[in-house]
Amino acid sequence: MNWLSFLRKGSPAALPGPQCFEIPLFPLSAVLFPGGVLSVKVFEQRYLDMAAACMKNDAPFGVCLIAKGKEVGPAALPHKVGTLAHIDSGDMPQLGILMLAVRGGRRFRILSQTTQPDGLLRAQVELLDEPMRQEVPAAQQGLLPLLQKIVGDLGAEKMPEPHAFDDAAWVGYRLSEVVPVQPLAKQKLLELQDPLSRLEILYAYFAQRKLVV
Repeated sequence: MNWLSFLRKGSPAALPGPQCFEIPLFPLSAVLFPGGVLSVKVFEQRYLDMAAACMKNDAPFGVCLIAKGKEVGPAALPHKVGTLAHIDSGDMPQLGILMLAVRGGRRFRILSQTTQPDGLLRAQVELLDEPMRQEVPAAQQGLLPLLQKIVGDLGAEKMPEPHAFDDAAWVGYRLSEVVPVQPLAKQKLLELQDPLSRLEILYAYFAQRKLVV
């Protein structure tokens, strides 16, 4: 099994040993979480070419929050931890503008990166281990009614099924997407390895605002 087949399957146990690959990067001013959805507007040639290659090969690209720089122009410096973006669909409402609907896959850490002549970043990345499924602890069960209401309000387009309200990681990722904080704070939530720690932080935030009991 090659690395591309492995990424399509998204199985953490599909390959033995370190899971390291080269992928193109798309630094953004937003954070993509595993299992989340994101709409990406593409109009620079480097990213149009990247998207075309990814769709042709059914391959993901990497979304990273920008640490320094801008989305447009010279290659931005990305944060080291990002998320694989799998393209669900692409639409070109007008010539030269491509709207991508992507879904978050595995998290990764950048090991090294290079900039192509066209300004596209490519990186050697290692996939981060995801913890085994854990239930939401009793102390944070109050988050569930809040998330269920949010999911109902946003609908399946922004909170697609399958829903996993019994999975602490899934609950934490979905709440991290919608919590009204700066992107850098969301980046810190993405980087946490322990889903229970993520829930504790989120619970404290919502409890301070009397949104959970």
